[in-house]
Amino acid sequence: MADAKYNILTLNQISSHGLHRLPGARYAVGKSVDHPDAILVRSHNMLDMAIPPSVKAIGRAGAGTNNIPVADMSQRGVPVFNAPGANANAVKELVFTALLMAARNVIPKSLLAALPAASIYAKVKFATSGQQTAAKALIASQWPSKVGA
Repeated sequence: MADAKYNILTLNQISSHGLHRLPGARYAVGKSVDHPDAILVRSHNMLDMAIPPSVKAIGRAGAGTNNIPVADMSQRGVPVFNAPGANANAVKELVFTALLMAARNVIPKSLLAALPAASIYAKVKFATSGQQTAAKALIASQWPSKVGA
């Protein structure tokens, strides 16, 4: 079993920074892999996909699993992994940039005020309470009367 080569199917463009952890001597990785042992996915919709019986695990490069048939995989005994917080640095950078833009009035407040804060906040999913707090602070800086204490 030590010489086994595992087949990994990638359904989206997966970063080479992560794929380099799967050396070619032990893993065949690609978009057209026969009889995959595992699947790596980002946003590809797998809900209507015929998932081969050879699949032993599914890894999601992201926080959610709404594009993966988790219940079906659980019945088959196939674990589904996700990576919550993997994009935390990107979220931090976006929030910080938005704060700077608001502070410098890059986007006129009249345009921002035309968007209801509650609807923006309701559409955003947060992986951590820190991200939620940062978003509330950003919204409060633009619409203090719309955000409760």
